[in-house]
Amino acid sequence: MPFTPNRAFKANPRLMVGAKGIYYTTADGRRVLDGMAGLWCVNAGHGQERITQAIRDAAGQLDYVSSFQMSHPLAFRAAERIAALAPEGLDHVFFVNSGSEAVDSALKIARAYHKARGEGHRTRLVGRAKGYHGMGFGGLSVAGMGRHKREFGPLLPGVDHLPHTYSREHQAFSRGQPEWGAHLADALEHIVEVNDASTIAAVIVEPVTGSGGVLPPPKGYLERLRAICDKYGILLIFDEVITGFGRLGAPFGSSALGVTPDIITCAKGMSNGAVPMGGVITSAKVYDAFMQGPEAAIELLHGYTYSGHPLACAAAIAAMDVYEEQDIFANCARVSKHWEEQAHALRSEPHIADIRNIGLLCAIDLVPKADAAGTRGVAVGAKCYEAGVLVRAPGDMIVLSPPLIITNSEIDHIFETVRTAIRAID
Repeated sequence: MPFTPNRAFKANPRLMVGAKGIYYTTADGRRVLDGMAGLWCVNAGHGQERITQAIRDAAGQLDYVSSFQMSHPLAFRAAERIAALAPEGLDHVFFVNSGSEAVDSALKIARAYHKARGEGHRTRLVGRAKGYHGMGFGGLSVAGMGRHKREFGPLLPGVDHLPHTYSREHQAFSRGQPEWGAHLADALEHIVEVNDASTIAAVIVEPVTGSGGVLPPPKGYLERLRAICDKYGILLIFDEVITGFGRLGAPFGSSALGVTPDIITCAKGMSNGAVPMGGVITSAKVYDAFMQGPEAAIELLHGYTYSGHPLACAAAIAAMDVYEEQDIFANCARVSKHWEEQAHALRSEPHIADIRNIGLLCAIDLVPKADAAGTRGVAVGAKCYEAGVLVRAPGDMIVLSPPLIITNSEIDHIFETVRTAIRAID
């Protein structure tokens, strides 16, 4: 099992047998509020009938066709719908099956883009500390979470990292984007100075750091990164696997934050988690660089057996119908203020070190025990689950990312459950 202590799980398994709306049903018949939208992905809530029926219909009509040298209409319809949601100028989609595949594909596309333009010497990649970009070798290489890398090295050469954007001293209990920290983008200038801009293919960052601790970008930070990349001809990639499809109250985090990259990676909410699916969205500038030479030539020697799978495309189209018809992104924007207020109302509770929020994302840092770091978060997570709310508890942190259909009363329930659990631990 992934990211799971397998022996401990088998001794005390946590099994879900059903899901509807924002609730799971466990094997022992309990209803558990899903405070993580599955794994940051079930943005429209579980069991959306329109999505379920679209998958049934697709399976009955065309269960599979390769995307190598052929395709099917749903793939193009899905691409058109995604491009229509993306920031202006990002209008080409390459389908994959997960966020990890999207990131590795984007990194390959970035290098190949420069080679197609006669700048094949641009191979260096720049990630950021605390960044998470999936589990492929490319994504692990540009990511900035050392614990994910230590068992699998050496990884890709020619990779540098920006510093992360978090400072508890300057940003503690910020609401949304912190005021301090835009200058941290200038570290890219140092990387350019050391390596020369002509060697750098791309910079990849999450608009909001997700798994690394829900770190909203400081005001002006992404704008400075965009300007430096433009200055030196470096592609800017936003990993929007978490922030895509409504998490910040807009179709993409880049839309909500007002900065447009050259490439977006996405997955998770694309199909509402119903069928594995991901994508790389590129600008016309990137796409057009490949469209050279003989028409019969393969422009991008890359792809996967299940790229643009019919069932996944059907699920994606239906998911976007649901987002639009139920006004789900707008609901996220509407309830986000109440979410923020309820999150920061925990500030005076025991053991609270920091609280961060943006959109329908929240992280609560707990003061570690002097003799047992990491145990407080795990204990709070366990007590929340016992009380019927599923949260993520990596170490001494509680992370929340619920379905975007959540109501104010359900928000109240989540944070009251977290409050009670925090008060119950030592």
